Amino acid sequence: MMFDSLAISDPNDLLFGRSLHPVRTRHGLEIGAGAVYPELNFTLPAMTVSAETMPKAREHYQRMIRSCLERALRLEVPGLVVELETVPPMTENPEWGREICRLLLEEIEEARARHGLNAALRATPNDTREMQRPPVLRSGGYYDSMLATFEACAAEGADLLAIESVGGKEIHDEAIQAADLGGVIFSICVLGVSDMRFLWPKIVDVAERNGAVAAGDTACGFANTAMALAEQKLIPGVLAAVDRAVSAVRSLAAYECGAAGPGKDCGYENIVLKAITGRPMAMEGKSATCAHLSPMGNVAAAAADLWSNESVHPVKLLAGPAPTSFLESLVYDCRLMNEAGADGPESAGRLRDWLVRSDARHDPQAYVLTPAAAVRIGEAIVAAPDPYRAGCAAARTAMAMLREGVDAGELALADRETQWLGMLEEMLEQLPDDPQAFVDQQLAAPDRSRFLPEEYDMAAGLAARAPAEESSP
Repeated sequence: MMFDSLAISDPNDLLFGRSLHPVRTRHGLEIGAGAVYPELNFTLPAMTVSAETMPKAREHYQRMIRSCLERALRLEVPGLVVELETVPPMTENPEWGREICRLLLEEIEEARARHGLNAALRATPNDTREMQRPPVLRSGGYYDSMLATFEACAAEGADLLAIESVGGKEIHDEAIQAADLGGVIFSICVLGVSDMRFLWPKIVDVAERNGAVAAGDTACGFANTAMALAEQKLIPGVLAAVDRAVSAVRSLAAYECGAAGPGKDCGYENIVLKAITGRPMAMEGKSATCAHLSPMGNVAAAAADLWSNESVHPVKLLAGPAPTSFLESLVYDCRLMNEAGADGPESAGRLRDWLVRSDARHDPQAYVLTPAAAVRIGEAIVAAPDPYRAGCAAARTAMAMLREGVDAGELALADRETQWLGMLEEMLEQLPDDPQAFVDQQLAAPDRSRFLPEEYDMAAGLAARAPAEESSP
């Protein structure tokens, strides 16, 4: 689909539980059609996964899913999404991923058949292509097994297919630590977009052939890395905020190739994508502290259609297993949002605004993810003729909003952060206007021992955003 205008241009219409294009799963769960549902993600404890330990891994998953489904029934959850993020050995050995996917689906189906629980499974094979250094992205064993894992999970009956793809990450990791804005935009908007345009038509094809929904991608390995570094004071918060705005250009490529949503939870940029596409989005925030800390705990819920805990190990808490406990937190969060929504748009909008205002003034990363900011960043992206210039426009817009926030007294920035904002503005102005000149400049810089230009079609990363057939929800 060609996105040359916003699907949602009024920030007041960016609201939790409501999207313009709801997604309906195999068994009728409608996401983005008026309610927010919990999306629970759990993973194995620290253990080696091998042929010998797979029976133990299966036991862990079975205990987790049974406990969580039992609690969901006890809380009378009207709808639930469970996410399976495969661990690397399960992607390297697709039959192992298939086995766990089948187990979870069998438990979900039993809860549906016996108790009427409306639940769905999101399958997210992890992107193992970066396990070879420098990464080989378009061929080889890691690539083949990753696609085979998608195929296996979709054939078993997974409802949603997603990934945290990594194309360009080998450049971004260094660029973000060096505060190299040019390298950030190159990794996200040229390399990342090129890889997404290569990978996502294949995921869409797998979904369509198997009756699943190609849901979405996330810049987790990019903007969430920046967020974690900023949390540790290793990079400026304003750089992480700009990185997040730019990351929306990359994540949008999945929808240009036919993804239908809901976007994956760890993509905090999803609010921008919802403004552009009108598609439903999963989000995570204050109830994902089991996985990571962030300054966006409340603002992230503003436009969530699924509300996620990100991921959690099956450790024992006082209340019970951690996955079950975090499911309960998600359920109560969703109840509050849905109760506000049931009182009408005014009440829902009031709760949304409280969520936003409680966070936005405290951190630049939160400030660029408000509904108003999402619309402005989205407008800048869709007005640009190609991904490189869209990335520059997103960065420029984010910086302008941060300046405006400080000047209006709506955002507090430390002096060091303000100085860094000025330096980033200077870096942006020094970048070439011509996309090919930019690529030529960047190709002279990366260490070829860590980066294989032949694994990226540079022309694909520079081309105007091309129309793609819309995938059926």
